[in-house]
Amino acid sequence: MLCFNKDAIFKDLGGGVTRKIIAYDEGMMVCELTFKKGAVGAPHHHPHEQIGYVISGSFEVTEGEETKVLKAGDCYLVKPDSVHGVKALEDSKLLDVFTPMRKDFLA
Repeated sequence: MLCFNKDAIFKDLGGGVTRKIIAYDEGMMVCELTFKKGAVGAPHHHPHEQIGYVISGSFEVTEGEETKVLKAGDCYLVKPDSVHGVKALEDSKLLDVFTPMRKDFLA
């Protein structure tokens, strides 16, 4: 299957954050998120495994009690039900991969 960014399912999440669902099937999902400087992905958890890859910009990433700054080319791995969140330190972009796919994103 080929997937094109121009055909992605787009959603404005508010607060300076947008999400595009680039591709998915039952087993996984790939999303592109754009954050304006200062925008926050509030601490949350979910039953999915997640890898976040910083495409551009930089983020303060918190998982549990640990907070680190990640820049373009860095990534993070989130285990199921681990509390995590991000704050954009500048206009930034993430690529998130989830397994299994996030059905809640399609609702």
